[in-house]
Amino acid sequence: MRSPRLCFGAVNGGIVKPGMPGFLLYAVKIFRGCSAIHELMINGEIRDREVRLVSPTGEQLGIVPLRTAMAMAEEKDLDLVKIAPTAKPPVCKIMDYSKFRFEQIKREKDARKRQKTVEIKEIRLSPNIDTNDVNIKMRKAMQFLRSGDKVKVSVRFRYGRELARVAAIDEMLRGFAEKLSEVGVVEKMPKLDARILSMFIAPKPEKQEQKTPDPKPSM
Repeated sequence: MRSPRLCFGAVNGGIVKPGMPGFLLYAVKIFRGCSAIHELMINGEIRDREVRLVSPTGEQLGIVPLRTAMAMAEEKDLDLVKIAPTAKPPVCKIMDYSKFRFEQIKREKDARKRQKTVEIKEIRLSPNIDTNDVNIKMRKAMQFLRSGDKVKVSVRFRYGRELARVAAIDEMLRGFAEKLSEVGVVEKMPKLDARILSMFIAPKPEKQEQKTPDPKPSM
């Protein structure tokens, strides 16, 4: 019989079922709230005289002596886990603890991958920037967009006479965005605020593959 001692952290795997009695719903609440390694007892750590037993499929097996529950778990080469220690009698479930642990860690990793934080990367240009430098900045912006980050392109006007070129710089930013159209879409058009002209570009949504309809059979 296995004897790992780790906390599940969360529970699914078919434990909650329609029509489940109150004591089992309570057990699931306790099980989901587990956050510390020592909160659950398994296998030989369980010392109660009798337990309310749940099968690997969630079937209620009633109140049985601990020795019987241990024997049933051992017969199936599974673990006996006390999922509701404060219930009277405590609720135990027969399950493959190691397998559940592995699947739970995998689900948590997948969830973290899907929850990627989108950052805003700033590309700063000057009103007098030359074409070569614009191209360098554009390649950098393309890298950010392909990585899934948003890009803020900004131009700061330091002197009053530079403000006379706002229209030309606005046109330059629009051209900048146009050349990035394969990987990004303009989220906010150029806007002047306190001598700074800025524009926001977001990563272009991935195109979903369109399924070609099956040809109709000829009659």
